[in-house]
Amino acid sequence: MLLAIFHVLVFPGLLFLGAYSFLLEFVDRKVYARMQSRKGPPWYQPLADMLKLIGKKVIVPRNAHKFFFAALPTVSLAAVCAAFLCIPIWGGTAITAYSGDLIAVLYLLTIPTLCHFLAGYSSHEVYSTIGAFRTLTQMFAYEVPLFMAFLSPAILAGSWSISGISAFYAAHPLYTLINIPAFLISLLTSQSKLERMPFDAPEAETEIVGGALVEYSGRYLAYFRATAITELTAIASVLAALYLPFSTGTPWLDFVLYLGKTFGIVLIMVLLRATMARIRIDQTLKFFWSILTPLAMAQMILNLLLRGGLGL
Repeated sequence: MLLAIFHVLVFPGLLFLGAYSFLLEFVDRKVYARMQSRKGPPWYQPLADMLKLIGKKVIVPRNAHKFFFAALPTVSLAAVCAAFLCIPIWGGTAITAYSGDLIAVLYLLTIPTLCHFLAGYSSHEVYSTIGAFRTLTQMFAYEVPLFMAFLSPAILAGSWSISGISAFYAAHPLYTLINIPAFLISLLTSQSKLERMPFDAPEAETEIVGGALVEYSGRYLAYFRATAITELTAIASVLAALYLPFSTGTPWLDFVLYLGKTFGIVLIMVLLRATMARIRIDQTLKFFWSILTPLAMAQMILNLLLRGGLGL
């Protein structure tokens, strides 16, 4: 029982998630700054920003729905933490691995987006409402190709468990090449889910100040910021487990591989963020529905045919 509590709360659970998320945010901001010929923040800046926000006064708009305004940041962060516990980090098996946990992770990672929408809508202010509806509109654009791209490796592996899928591709590494299109689709859709450039229209500071969270401050905004950085870690971890399932059979070496894979994925996301300009919300819809959704559908059909043809 004590070992299980340690795994959930410390490593490879919530304490590790928080520490590693701060590290990845530092890497994200530092590399992004260097690509723009800036020095970038010191290593402790993400933690300092979080502590500063927590210490600031919370201001609730007069017309806001008080209960939703206060509850949504906590719900959003809790959903990401719960999803992370289903992702294998150490030893090839997640802390709470079970059949069908991939579906649960996809569901849990949808909750923060819905919380962003409800947070902006419940603020009852102009900019937050515009940002809220942009968030919801963009979710309708990327959710379908994102789900299909994440489920394609599961079809070929014959498992709905992230740990099971990772174990299958670790035993059959050549099959990972089949899912390269799904990996690229997942990268782009994840960039949109995280509202990062070029898909940051929902929080465009030059247009709508700060999007759905413009009215948030203090510890509530800190919880939403914590959700954003932990969601980046969780999504990078899922991508590493599904599309880069290389294993040595030794837990600590696999953990080192996990760190390298997630670092690499985050660096690719930083490259996309630094080299592309924001596109309009209508262009986002057209891109995802006209290009990425048919490609994701083709990947699913290919995996279904291969599974039947190979007799897996």
